[in-house]
Amino acid sequence: MVFARLGRRPRLAALAAAAVLVLTPAVAGCSDDGQGRYDGTETSAPSTGADEPDDPAAARAEITENWTAFFDPKTPAAERVKLLENGERMQEVLGAFGGDKNAAMTSAKVTGVEFTSATEADVTYDLLVGGAPVLPDAQGTSVLQNDTWKVTVKTLCGLVQLSGVTVPGC
Repeated sequence: MVFARLGRRPRLAALAAAAVLVLTPAVAGCSDDGQGRYDGTETSAPSTGADEPDDPAAARAEITENWTAFFDPKTPAAERVKLLENGERMQEVLGAFGGDKNAAMTSAKVTGVEFTSATEADVTYDLLVGGAPVLPDAQGTSVLQNDTWKVTVKTLCGLVQLSGVTVPGC
């Protein structure tokens, strides 16, 4: 379990759990074909036809940008709604944590993007609190919805469940 590593540091574990709830990221789990890994240095991945969008490099850049913005505490709630799959329906979940003081210390760094189709991608990211990773190599997904790559509801709800909290909508 992700929080098992934090067991020796209960304050950090509690902060990590709060951070997860504050940011409520969302990305649905998908299978992976092992193609198109993004390591932050390459500009494009090998083309695999229907397993990737038409412009994989541009899609990776948008996914990275949108995930970073979604987890950025300075991003307004209205913008986060636009970066979350079915965000309009998830406003209550997003709003439930928007006022938490720990949100100002939490961010995410995308470390990998692997396309599973032309409209879905697995995303590997580090959840950071105060710049330190508290959930390294976390897994989520991104989906292309209304011409925008978004964090999925499945990812959001998975993180909420990890925290042990029940939230309407998840």
